[in-house]
Amino acid sequence: MSLIGSFAKRTRRLRKDQRGSIIVEFAYTLPIFTVLGFTGIELANMAVANMRVSQIAMTVADNLSRAKQSVPSALPQFREVDVNDAFLGAKIQGGNNIPILTNGRIVVSSLQQNASGKQTIAWQRCKGMRVVPVTYGVQGSTQPNSGTSGFQGMGPNASVKAEANSAIIFAEVTYTYVPLIASSIMGPTTIKKEAAYYVRDDRDLTGGPENNGVYNPNPVATKSTCNVYDATF
Repeated sequence: MSLIGSFAKRTRRLRKDQRGSIIVEFAYTLPIFTVLGFTGIELANMAVANMRVSQIAMTVADNLSRAKQSVPSALPQFREVDVNDAFLGAKIQGGNNIPILTNGRIVVSSLQQNASGKQTIAWQRCKGMRVVPVTYGVQGSTQPNSGTSGFQGMGPNASVKAEANSAIIFAEVTYTYVPLIASSIMGPTTIKKEAAYYVRDDRDLTGGPENNGVYNPNPVATKSTCNVYDATF
């Protein structure tokens, strides 16, 4: 067999040989499937974080709408220690996976009607290390006598409004989500959830003129005021 014939035969055999094609195809597709897999993991983890932050907001608002201390021959009282217990419960609920007070902020407001029938934030308490802007108003924000400018209520389009002689506990939870994999590419993402519950049963909403509805009997508890940014108790 001539040299040219032998070369042609080997060339035909090489064209038919596909034993390495799977390896080549795998090398091409591996980066694509790796990116898709990591993206799926990241999206699933973010979805879980959104759900847990939402649950924390609902739990805080629900617990504070129920909390009260019975008082003989008087309406039950709501106390500063009840607020702190709710914040502590949120920290425990988040656990190590959702460090809600280290990477976030919880703002709780009591929306009520004042004596003039205007919406007002009677009291507001905060906990968490993240600095976040006020969304609806601070303690003492009150609906103006006329017009639609200024404080009108809470929630989207001021849709949450309290009725007379009642209160709505409105919880805002903001959390900074840090991606598991591509933190240097995606960067932190802000998750914010809100929840509102009417106060259950009767409750003394006065709390004394200096407390705006929150009692602080002995032993005195530290107020979680909104000018402090911490995660300690």
